[in-house]
Amino acid sequence: MNTKYIDLIDQTYFFPQEEFTLQEDSLQFHGIPLKDLVAEYGSPLKFTYLPKISENIKRAKNWFANAIEKNDYKGKYNYCYCTKSSHFQHVMHEALKNNIHMETSSAFDINIIENLKAAGKLKDDAYVICNGFKRAQYIENIARLINNGHRNCIPIIDNYEEIDLLSESIEDTFKIGIRIASEEEPTFEFYTSRLGIGYKNIVPFYENQIKDNDKVELKMLHFFINTGIRDNAYYWNELVKCLKVYVRLKKICPSLDSLNIGGGFPIKNSLAFEYDYQYMIDEILNQINITCSEADVPVPHIFTEFGSFTVGESGGAIYEILYQKQQNDREKWNMIDSSFITTLPDIWAINKRFIMLPINRWNDEYERVLLGGLTCDSDDYYNSEQNMNAIYLPKYKKDKPLYIGFFNTGAYQETIGGYGGLQHCLIPQPKHILIDMDADGNITTKLFNPQQKAEDLLKILGYGEKDSKIEKREKVKDGVVG
Repeated sequence: MNTKYIDLIDQTYFFPQEEFTLQEDSLQFHGIPLKDLVAEYGSPLKFTYLPKISENIKRAKNWFANAIEKNDYKGKYNYCYCTKSSHFQHVMHEALKNNIHMETSSAFDINIIENLKAAGKLKDDAYVICNGFKRAQYIENIARLINNGHRNCIPIIDNYEEIDLLSESIEDTFKIGIRIASEEEPTFEFYTSRLGIGYKNIVPFYENQIKDNDKVELKMLHFFINTGIRDNAYYWNELVKCLKVYVRLKKICPSLDSLNIGGGFPIKNSLAFEYDYQYMIDEILNQINITCSEADVPVPHIFTEFGSFTVGESGGAIYEILYQKQQNDREKWNMIDSSFITTLPDIWAINKRFIMLPINRWNDEYERVLLGGLTCDSDDYYNSEQNMNAIYLPKYKKDKPLYIGFFNTGAYQETIGGYGGLQHCLIPQPKHILIDMDADGNITTKLFNPQQKAEDLLKILGYGEKDSKIEKREKVKDGVVG
């Protein structure tokens, strides 16, 4: 009878896989023995495997190169990184090794862009695509970047007032794009995206505010679907509508030469994950070729803004099972040494699925469990709804530590979770490890940030300053400080 955890995985999935292998009864991630990582750094911990970022960028560039050749596509391809997925310096520096461009979402992003330029990481001719609703500080920062000579900064117009606001602050001529307000899937609570300008209004908007404005040059049409690039009728229907707007606009606006198809490539969220990236890119370029040929207009240069796809599969989190609670005759709760709400907020916010596997004890018998976090919040759990299937793990044994890993968590979790700030129920933020590879192909690790301490949280809450003043007064009273 097959009762070991490895037997369960073998009969359910194709295993081992490219990034997941076993060393005896312990899990390896890209050849890294995770049990050794826990032994060195402890638990809970988060890690970022930097080489995966470059690997995914190269994969996407190669897919587009293949599709351009296959479809005899006359435009060029530009890969942009969507900074909101992860703003960390180590992420940006790794991504920029691959000759890419950047997409920003808000004012402080521009400060990061300027820092990267000053450090020589971002080239002066790199595109900086500025999305988002633009308040005064964002407008000011975009204008500063352009006024300081970054001519390939392209603000994407999100509403009718932004051209005037930008024109007041930018000294010379500048390029812009227009974001299409796509229609959402029928299951959404609203019909049209709040971002951008409606399909029917874009051509009139160009004629009224851009056509005779000598200061503004329209270069890009921006198209993005909230549910991502997926092979379904909804996506292809919205793409066709976008292309119809593009060809209409191109015929009256010669400067328009680029189409930004946004982001939304899915990442692996299960050992059973399947997605034909090459087919999707081939078909997108094919559809653009057909539409532009029928309208007798040149095909546009293609821009993408991949965020989760760039960084998501580089991240992971490791926890220890502290204790098992048998709450009734069927439900066993394995309690982790951290919180899902604070470390993987997408789990409870949007039922986001991540790959979850035990780190050790793969040759032990398994059992069905639920996973609970440390906060006293009923939403701090991970169950079959998020995991797609029931959760099975090696049986809990008090005298045999069990560690579990969540993988492909590198996008959004730190920023949504408020990295470095307050955590729900004051559960400390885990330590964060950076994993890299040296020139000889050897794996290196270093501590990026230690686990939060009580004083870190007390300082944020306003207790730290008061405590330090009390301590100083006590020292003065005792004659220690003059």
